[in-house]
Amino acid sequence: MPVLPRWFLILAVVASGAAAAASSRDEVPADLRAHFSPPAAFKTPASELRSPLVFDGGRPVASSADWPARREEIRRYWHERMGLWPDLVERPRLEISETRDRGGVIQHRVEIEVAPGVMQHGFMLLPPASFRGPRPAVLVPFYAPEVSVGYDGPRPPSGQAKRFFKDGPPKHRDFALQLARRGFVTLSIGTPGDDAYKPDLRGAACQPLSYHAYLAANCHTALAQRPEVDASRIGVMGHSYGGKWAMFASCLDDRFACAVWSDGGVVFDESRGAVNYWEPWYLGLDPSVTRKPGLLTAANGRTGAYRRIREEGRDLHELHALMAPRPFLVSGGSEDGPARWGALLHAVAVNRLLGRENRVAMTNRPEHSPSAESNEQAFRFLEHFLRP
Repeated sequence: MPVLPRWFLILAVVASGAAAAASSRDEVPADLRAHFSPPAAFKTPASELRSPLVFDGGRPVASSADWPARREEIRRYWHERMGLWPDLVERPRLEISETRDRGGVIQHRVEIEVAPGVMQHGFMLLPPASFRGPRPAVLVPFYAPEVSVGYDGPRPPSGQAKRFFKDGPPKHRDFALQLARRGFVTLSIGTPGDDAYKPDLRGAACQPLSYHAYLAANCHTALAQRPEVDASRIGVMGHSYGGKWAMFASCLDDRFACAVWSDGGVVFDESRGAVNYWEPWYLGLDPSVTRKPGLLTAANGRTGAYRRIREEGRDLHELHALMAPRPFLVSGGSEDGPARWGALLHAVAVNRLLGRENRVAMTNRPEHSPSAESNEQAFRFLEHFLRP
C-alpha cells in the first residue's frame, strides 16, 4: 500500500473534519447550492498538487492563526517569481469622452489611468435609474472592451475588437452590459497596447499576466472612488484570456470581493493548447529567448517565469488559496472540466480551516464559449455575493 505524503494526510484531516459554524454569509440560495459541491467522482483533493496548508519549509499550517503567515509566503513567492508591480496609482483619472443611453443603461466611453500617466480606453456602464444608491460593481477584462459591452455604436470597432465583430456581435460575451441591466456598475477594459500577443508593459519589470493584474488593481481603485459605486462590493469577471486576467487580478488584490473565472484554465495543463500560461504574453516572457507559439516540445520548451515556477513544483492552486475566504466561481467549459475540482478542493480546505463554507464553486458546460445558461449562473453568483 503506497504511503501518502504527510501534507496530504494533513489536508485530508482538514477537508473531512467538522467545519466551524458557518456565518449567514455562507448560506447560498437553492439555485446556486449544487455549484459548491464536486461530483461524486471528484471529491478528493489532487494529491499531485502540494497543499497550500504547508509552509515552504515543511511545517503544517496547524490552525487559522498560522494562515496569515502562510498566505503571505505564497503571495510573496508569486510576486518574486513574476516580478514586482510598479507603485499603484492613488487616484486614477477616469475621463468620459462619449455618453449613450442604451435602453436605460448609460454607457460612458472612458479613458482610464491604468498605470502612472498611462491612459487606456474602455467603457463604464451605469445601471438604470430604478437602481438607487451606491451600487456593486464588476470589472470585466477582455481582449477588447467593445466585446464586453456588446458594442453597437456609430463608430465601427477597430483594433483587436474588429476581429470579434467580423461576423456580427459575439454571442454571450457582453458580460458588462448584462450585469449593468441587473443593477451593477461595470468597467470594461482591454489589452494594454491593443495587441494581446505583444502587450505594452510600459517598462514594468514583471510578467505580462501579472502586469494585467496590476492594471486591474488600478481599475479597482478608480471604481472604488466613483460616487455611484459601493467600494466594498467590487468583483471581477472574465472569459478565456479574460478569465486568466480575472483570476490573477482577484488572487493578487485582496480588495476584489469575489470573482468569476470563465474557462481560462485554473491549473497548469501542458496538454491543452488554450491553457497556455507558458506563452510570452502570459508568464513565459524571457529577455534571452522568445519561444514559438504553441504546445511545449523538447525543441520549443518552457521559458521565463513559467519555466522556473514549474521547475519548483508550484501550480495555480496556490493562487486560489489567496482568495480565501473571498468567494469565487469557475465557469468551466472545455478547458476547466469537473476534474478541476481536484485543484479547487485545496482552496475549499483553506476556507474550512478558516471556518468558512460555500466559498468555492464551479459550473460546467461542454464548450469553451459561454452560453446563456453559464452566464445566468455566473450573474446569479455575483448577485448573491455582491448584493447586501
